[in-house]
Formats: sequence, structure tokens, C-alpha cells
Amino acid sequence: MCPFMCGIAGILDYSGGHLEIRPSDLERMADAIIHRGPDGRGIWKSDAGDVGFAHTRLAIIDLSGAGAQPMHSPCKRYHIVFNGEIYNHLSIRRRLEHLGHWFIGRSDTETLLHALMQWGIDAVDRLEGMFAFCFFDEKLRRAWLVRDRIGVKPLYYSFRNGACLFASEIKALISHPVISAEIDPLACYHYLTFLTTPAPQTMFKGIRKIPAGHYIEIQFAGENRPAAITGTQWWDAIGRNPDDGKYDDEEWVRGEIQRLLGESIEKRMLSDVPFGVFLSGGIDSSTNVALMARLTDQPVRTFTVGFKDHPDYNELDYARKIHELFKTEHHEILITEDDTLDYLERLVVTQDEPLADWVCVPLYFVSKLARESGTIVVQIGEGSDELFCGYEEYMRTFEWLRRYWRPLVSMPKSVRAMVYGLTFLLDRMDDRWRGRKERVYRAWKDRELFWGGAICYPEGFKNKIVKDRESWRRRALSDDVLDDPVGWLPEGFRMLDSFGVVSEYLAKFDAEEQSPDYLKRMIYLELKLRLVELLLMRVDKVTMSNSIEARVPFLDHKLVEFSMNIPQSLKIRNDVPKYILKESVRGLIPDENIDRPKMGFDAPVREWLKGPLGDKVEATFRTTKLRNEGLVDFDRGIDLLNDHRHKERDYSFNIWSLFNLALWYDAWIAGPASSRTPEALK
Repeated sequence: MCPFMCGIAGILDYSGGHLEIRPSDLERMADAIIHRGPDGRGIWKSDAGDVGFAHTRLAIIDLSGAGAQPMHSPCKRYHIVFNGEIYNHLSIRRRLEHLGHWFIGRSDTETLLHALMQWGIDAVDRLEGMFAFCFFDEKLRRAWLVRDRIGVKPLYYSFRNGACLFASEIKALISHPVISAEIDPLACYHYLTFLTTPAPQTMFKGIRKIPAGHYIEIQFAGENRPAAITGTQWWDAIGRNPDDGKYDDEEWVRGEIQRLLGESIEKRMLSDVPFGVFLSGGIDSSTNVALMARLTDQPVRTFTVGFKDHPDYNELDYARKIHELFKTEHHEILITEDDTLDYLERLVVTQDEPLADWVCVPLYFVSKLARESGTIVVQIGEGSDELFCGYEEYMRTFEWLRRYWRPLVSMPKSVRAMVYGLTFLLDRMDDRWRGRKERVYRAWKDRELFWGGAICYPEGFKNKIVKDRESWRRRALSDDVLDDPVGWLPEGFRMLDSFGVVSEYLAKFDAEEQSPDYLKRMIYLELKLRLVELLLMRVDKVTMSNSIEARVPFLDHKLVEFSMNIPQSLKIRNDVPKYILKESVRGLIPDENIDRPKMGFDAPVREWLKGPLGDKVEATFRTTKLRNEGLVDFDRGIDLLNDHRHKERDYSFNIWSLFNLALWYDAWIAGPASSRTPEALK
């Protein structure tokens, strides 16, 4: 097996010579993402000059030239550039060999190429893994751009001058001379709510991302045939309801979780380089360690990050308990506020577009620690809290649903408006009313209670920082912003109202799932937005900036599909979140690690904002060139910062979001190109 975590880029001139594909442009695109693959690089241009691929390689297994990319079929008809890992490629290969295919190497890239040759794009249904790739059939003059089911690997694209440019990271696209860096005001509006941009949008005008479980098919123009572009969803997490009643059997469900999770972790241990676990000492990472320890005779490498000056945020004792129990090769790092300040410029370059989650900071330092130890592959616990209901926000939602929501929405709208007015006044006196006020606002406006596990500026609060709503509306809803050649930008996304995004996702869920299980509805929304475009993208961008590969066993698609059918009554029992997962791993890891209060992967930004970090934020708010766009009221941002620093009102979440936005704009839109080169990542 030869999986590569890497970077891919390319150009598809599907309309007939409108964009010259130059090797120098492909080289520059590869250079922009060299951190994703420092172990090798490949450039290819088709004989007809209408397709060009670039690949940078982070070798995990088998360094032979047989796995080099871009890769081509022996007959030279088929071509592929691939980022990711196909865990079941050996079984697929055996089937292909039975059908008459022969192979020259051991790579999963070669297996994927032959699978596409044999079954066409339907081959994706056979794949288990994380991947993003472009496949080109030279005879049919057709190309496919594909993103994996869950969206673990990103794939960005832009249509310019009759061509499609694509890449693993936006910085590779921006490096091409036909693409300029401009802000997309509609995407920015939604970012303020969701801390990220919902796919297919990005913060860059004219640059989009393929949603999880989707692909683009491009039919090149022919002699008597115009070019055609279509977008297709090939997988979704719903629509697989069982009819056998087994999911009510707690013992059976526990056994299936153990089996599927064990198989998932074993698949992700395939590597010829050292691998380890990011360990917090919580249920998810501790389970990763325990199951890995069963499958190897070598000590599992574990990596933990803490905060030198804020021990209340640290989980070091719980992590050390797992280290001692399973005799891991343990590594720790403690970081400070100064470390964070020093990292900010690199963070902005790493992220491409702002991902307003301060967990990126400790994630960077623990990733760096792993790389410096010689560890290239790590397993992480992402996805567990979403699938099994592990967040406090989920539990607060259920409390509201049970105690307040149903009575509220049954009231006449005029009464709901009065209740909202009361909460508006109470919020001015007590900061604890802010969340309650927002929920009442949603009830008043006939909106969904749950929008996601991390909502920063909901519509009621967003009005405080939107500087000129009418000007923003004109810019956000202009034709060049709404242009969508693939057809993936639905009407709800085109509204200057982020509830439109939520309603689009839930309308699809309601159309396909006749389920009274409200938690399932919540999880589906998280799988579409927060998990994939915020949490998984922070993992991909930050770990790859350190040239390491992160694997996510809790998001194996078989486990995801199974968990979606586990009823809410098993995920929450007696107000215990994650009940069924906790019982599934009880005996595998200590009860102390299972039953301890959840802390979550966090950082003391609330405290740091009262010191030098707060000074940096205020200076940025006063000087950012984003002020000139007339979109965000940064004077109001300074007011929030002052309230946070001097009035004991916690606005850290909101301030960090605006801070990331301003830093991003100054580096990517207003700053010189040199500020976002690969050297800026060092």
C-alpha cells in the first residue's frame, strides 16, 4: 500500500484554448502547497495542451517511483492526480486483477486509477477512505473533481476564461495569474454566523469548494458539442434507515460500535512511518490509544498540549493516566500567550480563509511537536462529539426544547415579540441572558431552534456589527458574487440572512427523513457545515502545514452511517450525553476518563484578551484595511473588546471571529503576495 497525504492542483481548459496552460504556472501552484508534500513533486501537461496536473507528495508508505503522481494508465488514455488514502484498496485491487487488470506498483493511487477505468465514476461508491482527486478520460474528453463522503480532504476550484482551476488549498489557486484575491461579501456575511463559509462558498470571490460527498463532471467542448458542467451529490448521511429493530437493542449497538471503531482504527494504522495519537485524556483520544495498543507491539506515541500560565485549561493529568496505563511514548508541550502572538501571521497563511476557532493555536503546537519527534501520521478524535452528542450546547438545546421552546412557539407572534423585548432588556443587565435572548428571537421569527454547535453572530446580534446593511446587500447579491457555473449555490445561501443556509440543509433532511428524532436533525446539520468546513478544515490545514497526516477514525463512513440510526434515547440517557459510546468503551479505558466532566480542546483566549493579545486585537481593529470596505463596524468591535476587558462580559468568541477576519483581509486581500508564500509558513 502506498497512501500519500499531499497537495494537488491543476487546470482543465474545457472550452478550447481560452487559457494557455504553462508548466511555469503549474510549478508555481505546486510551490504554494509544498508543505503538504515536501517529499516529491510531479508536473504533467497533456499532449493536446488542455489539461495540466501538479502534485506534491508526503510519503507515508513505499517511496518507489511506481507511486509517483500525476499517474497515467498504460494506454495513456486515463490520468489522475490524487490526495488521500483508500483503506480498502487491496480488496479492490484483487477484484480488478480478477477482471484482468495488472499493476506495476503497490500504491492505492494506481488501484484508484484502475477502478475508475473499470467502473467509471461509480467506482467512488466502492472506496473507503479520505480523498480528493481529479480524474481525466482523454478519449471521452471528460474530467471529474471528487471530494470524499465526509469531507476530510478539501478541494477548491475556480472557473476562469473557459477553464477550471483546482487545488487542495486556495493559496495554489491565488498563485495563478488569472485569479485575483477579492473578498466575497455574501460568504463573509455567513462567516460571521458560522465561523467558516458554507460550501460551496469561500471568502474569495469566484473561488468555491466542493461540498462533502459531491463531485463536478466537466465535459470538454468538441467539434459539434459545447462544454457542459454538472455537479452531483454521490453520498449523504441520511436515507439509510434500518427496518430490523436492532437499533433498540443496547447490547447489540454497543457491540457494533466496538467492532466498527476497532476496524476503523486498524485501517488507519497502515503506515511505514511512525504514527501516534493526539491525546487529551478524554473518551475519544483515550479510546484511540487503547485500541491502537491492542494492534501493535510497539509503544503508541502520544502527544498532549497544555497552557503554561493557565493550568485550569489543561488535561495533562488525564492524558498522563492513559500514558501510564498503556505505556505510551508520551510527549507534552506547554504554550504561552507569547507563542500565540508569534504564530498569528503563520496561522492566517495556513488557513487560506479565516477559520475562527482558536483551537487552531494549540493544534498547531501539538502538530509541530509530533513532527519534531519524527511522527508523520496521527489519529484524532474529531467527529465523536457530533455523532454521539457530546457537546454542552446540544444538551442546552434539549433543555430549551423540553422546557421553553414548545410553549413559546405556540404563543401568538405578538406575544413572542413582547417576550423578546423583555429578554432584550434583561440581557443589558446580565450577560447570561444573551443566549436566551437569541433563542427567543428565533421563536419570534419562526426559525429553527438549533443552527449549529458554534454560532457566533446570529442574525439578531449581527445587526450590531454590520456597518451598512443596504450597501452590503447590493454588493453581496451582485451577479459576479452569485455566479455559479456548477449550480450548487441554492436560494437560501443567496439571502442576506444566514438562516437561509440552515433552512436549505434542513429542508433536504425533512424531505428525506420522516424522523421525530431531533438529535438526528442536529447531527445532520453539523455534518453539513460546522464539522466539515470548520473542524475538519482546521485539522487538515494546520496539520498539513507541519507536513503530518491526521486520520479520523470516528468519521469512517460505515461508523457514521451506523451512528445516524442509533436513537436519541441511547445517545442521551438520564441527561448523560454520549451515553452509548461511554458504555461501549467502559472497561477498555478507566471509568475516571469516561465519567469526568467534559473540558474540550480549548485555549485561554478569554483571559489572553485582557493582556497583550487584547492590545494586538485593538490595534488591528483600528488599522485594518477591511474598514475601507464598509462592511464591518470595527468601532463596535472595539466596544465589544472594551466590554470584555473591563465589564466582565465574555465576548471572546465574537472578538476572535472579527480578529481572524481582519488579519485574513490584511494578509490575503490588502497585503503583498509575499505575505502568503510558502516561506510564510516556516
